[in-house]
Amino acid sequence: MSDELGRVRQMWHLLEPLHAVLYYAPEAFEEAAGLGHAVDERWPSYFAWRAAPLGAVGADRVTGTFYSFSPGMTGRYVPAGWSVAGPEAVLAARTRAVDRAYRGLFGDRVRGPEFAEAAVLARRAALAADVSGRPLAEANAALPWPDAPHLELWHAATVLREHRGDGHLAALVEAGLDPVESLVSFASVGAARPEVFASRGWSGAEWAAGRQRLAERGLLEADGTATDAGRALRARVERRTDEQASGPWEVLEPEERERLVELLGPLWVEVLGSGLLPSETTLGIGKV
Repeated sequence: MSDELGRVRQMWHLLEPLHAVLYYAPEAFEEAAGLGHAVDERWPSYFAWRAAPLGAVGADRVTGTFYSFSPGMTGRYVPAGWSVAGPEAVLAARTRAVDRAYRGLFGDRVRGPEFAEAAVLARRAALAADVSGRPLAEANAALPWPDAPHLELWHAATVLREHRGDGHLAALVEAGLDPVESLVSFASVGAARPEVFASRGWSGAEWAAGRQRLAERGLLEADGTATDAGRALRARVERRTDEQASGPWEVLEPEERERLVELLGPLWVEVLGSGLLPSETTLGIGKV
């Protein structure tokens, strides 16, 4: 990996936890419960929070844009969730959830100069993102920017992570990996245990069929680990993802990118140290 692409991936590693607070913070579950969503599991609110920028779309639209979830799982929460609360109400609650969660995590620092400086830099990168053909990035980029720096930072992180995510899905399609195969191949290179990927709702039979298809392509060993060809394919996917995510960062000077890393680092440490986020996820951060 080139130094430049390494810096692109570093920015994702730093920003992703700041975005993901929304899906795990108790304040977010409280806001979801206030809307009327069940909160005994995280999926009703997850699908609502993440899909709301798209509008009151159906299950097919969400399945296509989220990609890794089984259609059966998506269909359990979409479009039923819109009868609980429409997208506008969800987006308002989402903002309240992030505001409360960030204040709980970072206290009075959300009003400090470091947050304001980080928000300015991250916003410049997010505004430079070409979101055409990237549905989740485009939908989030079209939302009004919040005024408070900590909410501005979260919004920028969200636009940038969805921009990267949309590009990642394009890279998977380019590599000939369908949704379940994309997870099987990621598990095969050690991104996470197969049990972690079970959260995406694929049945054992569907997972096994995906493994069989990849084995027939010479990408998997009999034990489910990647062959050399499988690892090479996955490395190309990740490199292509980094390449497609690089555009927004070109607007910042090298010293500005380094300054943003410096500003985000302590926030990253605090989010991870809070215990809110699971130690092992389907994103493979730090593993690939």
